[in-house]
Amino acid sequence: MLWLRCPDCAGNAGSISHHDDDESFTWIRCVCCGVEIHKKRGVWRMLAASGRKNIESFVRDYEEIRRREGRGSAHPAFYLALPFADLTGRFSGQWLIRGRSYRFLERSILPRLQVRYGQGLRVLDIGAGNGWLSYRLALAGCRPVAVDLCSNAFDGLEAARHYAPVLAEFFPRIEANMDQLPFEDAQFHVAIFNASFHYSTDYDRTLREVIRCLRPGGTVLIIDSPTYRLAASGERMRAERHEQFQAHFGMRSDALATQDFLTPDMLNGLSATGIDWTTHRAWYGIRWWLRPWIAKMKRRREPSQFYLYEGQVRA
Repeated sequence: MLWLRCPDCAGNAGSISHHDDDESFTWIRCVCCGVEIHKKRGVWRMLAASGRKNIESFVRDYEEIRRREGRGSAHPAFYLALPFADLTGRFSGQWLIRGRSYRFLERSILPRLQVRYGQGLRVLDIGAGNGWLSYRLALAGCRPVAVDLCSNAFDGLEAARHYAPVLAEFFPRIEANMDQLPFEDAQFHVAIFNASFHYSTDYDRTLREVIRCLRPGGTVLIIDSPTYRLAASGERMRAERHEQFQAHFGMRSDALATQDFLTPDMLNGLSATGIDWTTHRAWYGIRWWLRPWIAKMKRRREPSQFYLYEGQVRA
C-alpha cells in the first residue's frame, strides 16, 4: 500500500493501492481534519489549499503555452514511443536529449540501484508530466508513483492513461506540489526529478521534503535540468525566456519564482541538505558537445548543459 499524508493538515489520509488502473471517481477522507481527497479521471487531486492561487496561475499559463506549442498527441503511439522518438516531429531535438539521458540512466545507474535496494524498488517520479518515465520504469520492474502539478489529458498526468493497456500493473498518479508531497515518511527508495527540478522555487526546501519521503540511505536523481557555469548566464536565459513567452503567447509565465537553472556552486551548496552528489554526463552527440565553443566564438550567451546528478542521502 501507499500511505498518504493530507496536503492541508499533514495528518493521516489513509492508504491507496500502489497499483492503480481504475479511472472511476472515488475519494478518501483525512482522519485528522476531515477534508475529502478526490480521484478524478485516474488522478488523485492532492494540491494543498494554501498557496493554490499562485500555483493555479502558473499551471494555467504553463499548460496554455504548451498547448499552443503543439505538445502531446491524440494517438497513443506517440506516448508509447517516448522518449526515443517524437512521432509528431515537433520537438525531436528535445526528445533526443531525453532519450539519451534515459538510456544512460537505464544502463549505468538503474541496475546499480536495483542491486542496492532490490528488485521492485519504489520510485517517486516528481514532475512526471505525461508519465513516460514512470512507464519506462514500470517496464524495467520498478514500482513508480507519478507526481506533477499538471493533470491535463494531452501533456499532464491524465495523458498517462495511454500506458495502462500495455502494463501488467499501472502506477498511481498524484497531482501535488513537490514542496508538499502527500506521502507519509520513508516509503521510497529513489526520487527522480526528470527535467523538473529547476521548477522548484527553493531547492533546499524541495530536497528536504523529498528526503523525508525516502527510506534511510535513499537516492535522489536530478536529470536534464539546465546547468550553467555562471549564474549570470542562467539569469539571462530566464529573462530571454520570459520575453519570448510574452512576445509569442502574451504571457510571461512567471506566477511562481522558479529557480530555472543550476550551477556548480548551487549544487555544492545543496550538500548541506544531507546529500552527497556525483555528476554523470551522457553523450548527446558532437553538435551538443560543440555548443559551448560555438557560442564562445560567436560571442553569445553560454548555452545550457545537461547532466545526471546522483545524490546519496546520508543515513
